[in-house]
Amino acid sequence: QEVWDIWLSSKDRLHRYVLSKFKDKELAEDITQEVLLKIHKSCCSDKEINNLNSWLFQIAHNASLDRIKKSKREIIIPSTPEEQENKWTEISSFLEPLFDCLPETHSIPLKLSDIDGMKQQEIANQLGISLSATKSRIQRARKELKEQIKACYHIEVDKN
Repeated sequence: QEVWDIWLSSKDRLHRYVLSKFKDKELAEDITQEVLLKIHKSCCSDKEINNLNSWLFQIAHNASLDRIKKSKREIIIPSTPEEQENKWTEISSFLEPLFDCLPETHSIPLKLSDIDGMKQQEIANQLGISLSATKSRIQRARKELKEQIKACYHIEVDKN
């Protein structure tokens, strides 16, 4: 009964959170159901939970990452410029959910820099932080994104 009460009070917020990561209602529903199963399994383990809200969203976050890893895709990047441009467009669609898994303090500067092409000083000014903090956040975000990519995708570059 306790698990069901937790679920009823949290399912809509968890579903919106997962939906914000994937922008696909059916997939979000599937992942949200996986979260329910994980909540049930965890509640049956008699672990002490200090912050219920944080714990629930961590389960949802991990379930989202698990789904990304589960659907690993092999992407081969061709060597001609036209083919590479098309593949980079395709790859960007796989990266969007990974950006959403980064902390906002890292993902926002990275998106502004690497996606929108803003200069780092402009980003610092816009976010109201120092240039060195901006550079540090972008570097951390790139490192975190690289780890996410390694965990979720196998990418080969055509050597020809």
